[in-house]
Amino acid sequence: MGKSVIISCAVTGSLHTPSMSPHLPITPAQIAAEAIAAAAAGAAILHLHARDPIDGRPSADPAVFMAFLPQIKQATAAIVNLTTGGAPGMTMDQRLAAPELASPEMTSLNMGSMNIGLFEAATRMTSFTHAWEKPFLENTRDGVFRNTFADIQTIVERLGKGHGCRFEFECYDVSHLYNLAWLLDQQLYEPPLFIQFCLGILGGIGAELDNLLHMVRTAQRLFGGDTEFSILAAGRHQMPFATHTALLGGNVRVGLEDSLFLARGALARSNADQVAKIVRILAELGMTPASPDEARGRLALKGADRTRF
Repeated sequence: MGKSVIISCAVTGSLHTPSMSPHLPITPAQIAAEAIAAAAAGAAILHLHARDPIDGRPSADPAVFMAFLPQIKQATAAIVNLTTGGAPGMTMDQRLAAPELASPEMTSLNMGSMNIGLFEAATRMTSFTHAWEKPFLENTRDGVFRNTFADIQTIVERLGKGHGCRFEFECYDVSHLYNLAWLLDQQLYEPPLFIQFCLGILGGIGAELDNLLHMVRTAQRLFGGDTEFSILAAGRHQMPFATHTALLGGNVRVGLEDSLFLARGALARSNADQVAKIVRILAELGMTPASPDEARGRLALKGADRTRF
């Protein structure tokens, strides 16, 4: 309860499709504007994916990333955290192309292979703006999000050792925490850690409070009681679980990647709206958002001056 709370904002992601919300940022200009506004609202970390500016499908093109990264860096002090997960179907080289070019302070690192089931969303939607959206969602019924031990080690070698990047370790199940423990046992990475508990995705651990508590206790047992942890809770679980996690001494993540809504039945009109809401909740609990520089110090980041954008 004594520490400030690191707020991450996941601005667009790769799993929601444009037909799900008119407010999902697609173009580089929209992603930059959303990221800058989220930082102004209190986000210390900006987690960023890219999309094809024409039809909004997930993109690994480094040129698309470089169309918004410099603008964000010039306008904010926020930490840029690039995806290495990309989107279903991307190769490892595609997933790492933009981070290797940009050399950010931080990237995500998914700690295990898993099913990610988006196919039920296709059955609930009555129309699609673009032809790619429905097959993209339906194909997750028979797809696997690959993150083998070799993949994890490749990312650590190429980005950690190669660029001095630190990682947001995304853990979608308890087993992923033990995969992270293996990584440390092999002396492939050194603390401090920044662990993102990811709850509520079909294929991963469910968004239940007992599950959150179990993951927190497991992480603290494996890595120590002062380990930095955060929460990504999908959809309607976003704000309640962010609140629970803050009360447990953790950090929080919001953003349109994780939930398109601000409240029950009300679409979020921007990422900044979600950031502002969690800032208000934290204030009511007597907590303050961490500044980007506070987060840099706690997470041992290399500094924005050592990036390549």
